[in-house]
Amino acid sequence: AGNDNSEALPESIPSAPGTLPHFMEEPDDSYIIKSNPIVLRCKAKPAMQIFFKCNGEWVHQNEHVSEESLDEATGLKVREVFINVTRQQVEDFHGPEDYWCQCVAWSHLGTSKSRKASVRIAYLRKNFEQDPQGKEVPIEGMIVLHCRPPEGVPAAEVEWLKNEEPIDSNLDENIDTRADHNLIIRQARLSDSGNYTCMAANIVAKRRSMSATVVVYVNGGWSSWTEWSNCNARCGRGWQKRSRTCTNPAPLNGGAFCEGMSVQKITCTSLCPVDGSWEVWSEWSVCSPECEHLRVRECIAPPPRNGGKFCEGLGQESENCTEGLCIQDKKPLHEIKSQNLEAASDIALYSGLGAAVLAVAVLVVGVTLYRRSQSEYGVDVIDSSALTGGFQTFNFKTVRQGNSLLLNSSMQPDLTVSRTYSGPICLQDPMDKELMTESSLFNPLSDIKVKVQSSFMVSLGVTERAEFHGKAHPGTFPHGNHRAFGTIQARNKAMYIQNLASISTTSELKTTALFGHLGGRLVVPNTGVSLLIPHGAIPEESSWEIYLAITQRESSLQPEGSDVLLGPEVTCGPPEVSVSTPFALTIPHCADVNPEHWNIHLKRRTQQGKWEEVMSVEEETTSCYCLLDPYACHILLNSFGTYALIGEPISDCAVRQLKVAVFGCLSCNSLDYNLRVYCMDNTPCAFQEVVSDERLQGGQLLEEPKLLHFKGNTCSLQISVLDIPPFLWRIKPFTACQEVPFSRVWRGSARPLLCAFSLERYSPGTTQLSCKVCVRQLKGHEQVLHIQTSILESERETITFFAHDDSNFPAQVGPKAFKIPFSIRQRICATFDTPSAKGKDWQMLAQKNSINRNLSYFATQSSPSAVILDLWEARHQHDGDLDSLACALEEIGRTHSKISDITETELEEPDFSYSRQNGL
Repeated sequence: AGNDNSEALPESIPSAPGTLPHFMEEPDDSYIIKSNPIVLRCKAKPAMQIFFKCNGEWVHQNEHVSEESLDEATGLKVREVFINVTRQQVEDFHGPEDYWCQCVAWSHLGTSKSRKASVRIAYLRKNFEQDPQGKEVPIEGMIVLHCRPPEGVPAAEVEWLKNEEPIDSNLDENIDTRADHNLIIRQARLSDSGNYTCMAANIVAKRRSMSATVVVYVNGGWSSWTEWSNCNARCGRGWQKRSRTCTNPAPLNGGAFCEGMSVQKITCTSLCPVDGSWEVWSEWSVCSPECEHLRVRECIAPPPRNGGKFCEGLGQESENCTEGLCIQDKKPLHEIKSQNLEAASDIALYSGLGAAVLAVAVLVVGVTLYRRSQSEYGVDVIDSSALTGGFQTFNFKTVRQGNSLLLNSSMQPDLTVSRTYSGPICLQDPMDKELMTESSLFNPLSDIKVKVQSSFMVSLGVTERAEFHGKAHPGTFPHGNHRAFGTIQARNKAMYIQNLASISTTSELKTTALFGHLGGRLVVPNTGVSLLIPHGAIPEESSWEIYLAITQRESSLQPEGSDVLLGPEVTCGPPEVSVSTPFALTIPHCADVNPEHWNIHLKRRTQQGKWEEVMSVEEETTSCYCLLDPYACHILLNSFGTYALIGEPISDCAVRQLKVAVFGCLSCNSLDYNLRVYCMDNTPCAFQEVVSDERLQGGQLLEEPKLLHFKGNTCSLQISVLDIPPFLWRIKPFTACQEVPFSRVWRGSARPLLCAFSLERYSPGTTQLSCKVCVRQLKGHEQVLHIQTSILESERETITFFAHDDSNFPAQVGPKAFKIPFSIRQRICATFDTPSAKGKDWQMLAQKNSINRNLSYFATQSSPSAVILDLWEARHQHDGDLDSLACALEEIGRTHSKISDITETELEEPDFSYSRQNGL
């Protein structure tokens, strides 16, 4: 191209008709796509020449392509010219405006210029300036999704997709997509839930925004109250209730559960039915002309009320009032009958008097005989059922007298049962038997040379025999049984870290062992359930097979109202056996113990399968004793059976402790990975049940379980998976957050709550997973578990957790089942069972061991101190903290140093080191 002068123009201009050129086609604005050049064209008549000028400079004539023709209608010459514009030309131009071109046409009379056509390079950026964001909106609420497309030339057009299908706003008046690329849904409907995508496109490319998930939820609403139920008591004080359900509407898509109580109770009083009763007879009426008189009575003493029965019998009586001497036709009889009848009437009169005298005599004799028979039998009434009932034979055993550990003198003889063995039991050596005779039970032992430094030991006169913990004599144990029923060595640690795979997977949680007079301990491993049989609870020379079991099926106990089951249903037996000294049953629970928020009851199942209340934990009673610790309840009982703990929440602040655990495993499709989140009662047995189920499914524990305090405030539980790596994993739609209604968590069955999440990895090469699992109660507590694991079993780190050191020792028989050595226990009982003028007796012992209530229960025992120590043994079965017991004794003033001051080297007994290992 040359300058704008005549040198660049053709040397000669042919002649043409006398008109200026008229443009039939002018160059259009164009866009260069990628590296493809564009063509600009210009067409004019009459035209001798046409040249393009770009950006103020002439384009060289060699770059023009021209075509000539004649307009048949006018005969004028028509010329059409083309030029190419490349991407390089546009990029090399740096001017204040866009690259432009126009054409100039010549005719005989002059020139004409076309419009300027701009040439721009087309493009479309990748990233949206604003992606739409997911929303959760209530039904009938407004939804506004914002979308700002990427920068581009020409400007991108926007289209909205719902679940990959285009949205046509012309077909739905409720949707508007015209407002500045935004999507507006005026009134949200349930059908509007879905994944929305903003699609931007121009002549270069199409771009997709991130998908935005819209969830239209429905908050729950209460239905109307039902009618009040009938009073549950047919007579007297009771209660009636009404209920409503969260179904008007039911919560959907994570909508809030209804707030408030679903059941209301009020007290009511039903009027008791009163049967009617007769009043006394009235006086006889005046004799009527018909020779009859009447008497009446009414049913008003009391009258029947509230559906009571009416009086039985007659309300009126009549009889002849002249003894047959009546007036007929208003004339006396002596006027009607002849005179000779007078003598006959006299005879009749005398005979009547004689009969009356005879009747009176017979009556007197009968009364006399009756009174004599009453004086012989007294005032007691003999029930005939006592004579007609069936007879039952019993086998009574004689019991050695004077041993208060076996039976109270006031108690009935022990009834032997089918499980009682009459032969001698060989679970002790001869020295043990000598120690437990009646003469030495509460008396100091003879002095034995044992060096002690503890003044506590000296003050109690404790000296151990070397043979007491020695080896058994040959022939002591029955052949082949010493391995099964021998004492078991304790371990140094009360707690240990146990691998997940080591937990028992037995389907029946039951432990059985043979116990004798020495007692022992029975434990269901890893469940927190245990049974302590004290020394002397079983008669001498007897042995009982005792079992302890946990109900794994659905409990038959269905709590009423707002009551909840706080722990496992535990059975100990055989049920027909009763012990002379209370045994201690330990049941774990999941309540956050606070008497202001909970009222906890102990219930027992009868032989008929019904549940009856034994006692409230805070109740004062002498039948049994409940000691509530933060995670377990220790119960002193005299009879075996099936027991359970029931909690009645007093306020909304009542807390049920839940354990949250996350397990994971690969699914059948190797690209999917399943996360299973459990919320279970914070009891060891509930956790073991989950672990056993997960082992069968191939699940692995991904994080140490955490404790969640779930309040009784009717708020639901939300479980969500967060922070999933976006380019490695994705979670399937509508599963990232799951909500569980309050009632299902609070009143849930014994089965733990499970929420499953399905994650999909984009590539099989992805072997690591990191995310967060958030479990929270609305308006309550929240726990976050951080998951960082390998989905390949060979690379996964095993998560460890703490368990009790009881999985290998389900049964311990004899002295070594107890933390306190038997001789020390004897001295404590002999010392503290004796009343003291300074009050330093068993009551002080109980107080120093945090036993401050229901002391009347211990007062009824033959040895209160022994029962207190049994309770101590049950509470400290896993720690054996004898130092705390020694400190309690020191505070009372009986001792001046701790039990643990005894040094093992100064003890001459070969086996007394066992006591040292347990804190002695």
